[in-house]
Amino acid sequence: MDATTPDFIYPDLVTPCPDNMQYINKLALVLVYVTVFCLSLPGNMVVIFVVSCMENRRTSTDVYLMHLAIADLFFALTLPFSAADIHAGHWMFGTFMCKLISGLQEATFYCCVFLLACISVDRYLAIVKATQFLAQKRHLVGIVCALVWVCAFLLSLPIIVNRQAFITGNMGDYICHDNVTAESMDSWRMGLRILHHTLGFFLPLAVMMFCYGFTMCTLCHTRNSQKQKAMRVILSVVLAFIVCWLPFNILELIDTLMRGGKVIETCELRDSIDVALYVTQAMAFAHCAINPILYAFIGKKFRNQLLMSLFKKGLLGRNTMSKYRVGSVNSTGSTRQMSVTL
Repeated sequence: MDATTPDFIYPDLVTPCPDNMQYINKLALVLVYVTVFCLSLPGNMVVIFVVSCMENRRTSTDVYLMHLAIADLFFALTLPFSAADIHAGHWMFGTFMCKLISGLQEATFYCCVFLLACISVDRYLAIVKATQFLAQKRHLVGIVCALVWVCAFLLSLPIIVNRQAFITGNMGDYICHDNVTAESMDSWRMGLRILHHTLGFFLPLAVMMFCYGFTMCTLCHTRNSQKQKAMRVILSVVLAFIVCWLPFNILELIDTLMRGGKVIETCELRDSIDVALYVTQAMAFAHCAINPILYAFIGKKFRNQLLMSLFKKGLLGRNTMSKYRVGSVNSTGSTRQMSVTL
């Protein structure tokens, strides 16, 4: 994933094709980024607030979902810089911010996909293997989350080290881009993108498909309707991730193969890929605002816990809480082990 202004809009760095920015509605892209930022900021803060207020009733999935919300929140904080970059047509924040914003977007993306894979494994162990080992060993969940953040940071280091704001072209405008030599640029970018596609999308996606495939088969043979309802939110979260990120990853893979000479490149194909990358990147960036919406509209327990948390903080009256609360947050039996966001 290219964090700031994507490298595919600078034809002078790659194939000398005509500028395709005339086909891009920059204002529409900026509005999308600003809208996503405005939705993601309060939405993910609400998720963090709800899980934080749960005290000793957090499940392992709740912890993963809270870290997922934190990663989405940090990702959302970078969107105004991307919007400003697109609107101005050049990078105006200097090298330090170039490295910071690029690295933060890369790290939070890895963090999100790794956490979604962790959630799928957690649900697989809890439902298919009928074990609550991680739920009982809460310190292990914290260790797993810490490892996820460390791995995400390490995988973002190549971006942080090599990104730099420098002048290109005849206009004298700055861009935020990998500052590598022309001889090593193609091999560097291809290696980095293949690593990104493999570790940052397709391998975690395979883990999710495996775990949720067996989980759904198990749920189809059980009469526990609460567990079946509970899985809807998690599956919705995973499907939202796939819908948002799969098109962009496929197009980036095609772009990678094209830059590596594996696919014949023409200016017409380059224009089509570049425009499609802009559109699918906007879809991908919108993902950081979707999860809280899914929790609010699908997760009955999440809505109940939010109302209870607001009531305990004195921000909501008892009558209002009773009016909008559905069922009970404190479920009994096996459903107690399910996440409150489900």
